[in-house]
Amino acid sequence: MSKTIPARPRAVLVGIQLPGVTEEEHASDLAELGRLVTTLGYEPVVTLIQKRGGLGSGTVLGSGKLKELADLTGGPGVIASGAAKVTSKAREKWEEEEEAEEEEEESAPVEAPEGARPTVVIVDQELSPSQLRNLEKATAAQVLDRTGVIVDIFHRHARSREARMQVEIARLNYLAPRLRESTGRSERQQGRGSGDSAVELDRRKIRDRLAELKAGLAAVQAEQDNRRYARKDQLRVALVGYTNAGKSSLMRALTGSEVLVADQLFATLDTTVRALQPETRPRILVSDTVGFIQKLPHDLVASFRSTLDEALEAGLLLYVVDASDKTYEAQLEVTRSVLKEIGADVVPSLLLLNKADRLDAAAREALLVKHPDAIILSAHQPADVTALRQRVIDYFEASMTEAELVIPYARQGDLGEVYETARVVSETFDETGRRLVVRSLPAAIAKLVRTFAT
Repeated sequence: MSKTIPARPRAVLVGIQLPGVTEEEHASDLAELGRLVTTLGYEPVVTLIQKRGGLGSGTVLGSGKLKELADLTGGPGVIASGAAKVTSKAREKWEEEEEAEEEEEESAPVEAPEGARPTVVIVDQELSPSQLRNLEKATAAQVLDRTGVIVDIFHRHARSREARMQVEIARLNYLAPRLRESTGRSERQQGRGSGDSAVELDRRKIRDRLAELKAGLAAVQAEQDNRRYARKDQLRVALVGYTNAGKSSLMRALTGSEVLVADQLFATLDTTVRALQPETRPRILVSDTVGFIQKLPHDLVASFRSTLDEALEAGLLLYVVDASDKTYEAQLEVTRSVLKEIGADVVPSLLLLNKADRLDAAAREALLVKHPDAIILSAHQPADVTALRQRVIDYFEASMTEAELVIPYARQGDLGEVYETARVVSETFDETGRRLVVRSLPAAIAKLVRTFAT
């Protein structure tokens, strides 16, 4: 017996093109919003765009576009309230300002999509709590802003305990100011003693939960710090870049690990650390970090700060860019901006122009002219991955030094530490013990020399 797959909720995408935003940039933002909405499980069926001098204080859109949006969703097109309309000079001035912010050149009205009416409105901006409520009243639909969509995607994709706590903190910080009274709940609670409303009690619960989460996260991050400290003398590479740029595919190709690879935004939220394969001596660890995106909510950046510390503490950053995307330069700038925010912009880096299998020869040549120091590759081409692996090895090799160690025969059991942190160049034996010429980073060499000093 076959199961019927439930229909995905239909959504209207709303874009506000502000001054200084080009047509190409605006189209890219909306295309990205469409991918975000699809990742969240909605079906974008129509897009409504308005050019404005600024975001309307009440409903983001001007009255004309608001009515057009409401016609698509079946709403009244106005902010309905139970009270009679009160006119005042202040309200008249506000309405005049709203009308003045209408687009100078009205775009063509959008056609209603076939089938059921859309039940969700997604706005490509961060909305205030009052703007969300006003749009819901006017459209009779569920309204989400860009930040809400991203937070919900993170919430669904978090797997590890640390990621779940990080996302819940960001989600509660987002939801707290947007709590509202439900019908029949606006009265003061009975038997509570404090006279707090339901919303005030809910906000108190959120504050308590946030305190609990932050304490738990601090304990988990202390464990992570201990693990990172144990790896501090090892060679580390971090893959960083825009979401869906192919970092996880590269991670799998470089390390042979079974990390999740999916053609969707924010498929990876948990940092994975694996050794470069085939293994080198000393080992090189590769970490896959959370992806970035335009207008990434600040709370999420703050919550994932410990995860991003992998980038801060790496010896080399690999900036992974989807070179087949026309907006790859803007995506690269977003990556650099976030890394600068956490102080990782000073870490040495290589630029990887990924997904080269989607480019023709002319496009590749143009990229090389614009980025002569970049590596153009495809994570799905073994030869490209092999060349990248060698480039990483050569980078660390250039800063290595050599030293001679004498390992007394009585301490042969300590050889494991040598092979773990250095490469043995030559090996001889005499009456004093085993003589090794080893090569590694200066700090590791200094530690080995101290360990086996006679």
